Amino acid sequence: MKPWESPCERAELACVHALQALPASERAPIQAHIDGCLHCRHELESLRPVVDRFVLWPIDVLRPPTSLQARLAQRIAGTSGKPLAGPPAPRWSEPDWEQVAPGIECKLLATDGARYRVSMLVRLAPGAHYPAHTHAGTEELHLLDGELWINERKLRPGDYSCCAPGTADQRVWSETGCTCVLLTSTRDILQ
Repeated sequence: MKPWESPCERAELACVHALQALPASERAPIQAHIDGCLHCRHELESLRPVVDRFVLWPIDVLRPPTSLQARLAQRIAGTSGKPLAGPPAPRWSEPDWEQVAPGIECKLLATDGARYRVSMLVRLAPGAHYPAHTHAGTEELHLLDGELWINERKLRPGDYSCCAPGTADQRVWSETGCTCVLLTSTRDILQ
């Protein structure tokens, strides 16, 4: 037996289970196998400290590019004689649009509760107005499509707006409808 081979043919699934990368439908069966297989149980126990340290790594380090995943799969298939296994299907699901006011929808992308920051996609229907507000923190807006008026300034696709804390927007509206990326404070004061 080679050093990388295992006496249990399901040991590789135990490793994937340790990484919490198995589809939900496969978790219970592999856990039942691990409970009954001494080798897989030892394998899982030896991996736990390593997996626990992954929490401290940036996410992009843990998710190699698809091209690398494909090359690794080909190499593993070539040396093991097993069929080629492609990269796992993406598990991210896009958040839904949520209507927050008449004609205004948001899609939350990220929140930072410690800094009271939020990033989101915002979509205004044609003719929609956003309430006047004072910025509690820096507000950054990047217009993706449509046209957006902020006070007396007209933004077009690709335009960027940055507002300092304490400044106010008295009138924000779109005649055509628009979509933008917005990074702002959760403590803005609506007037």
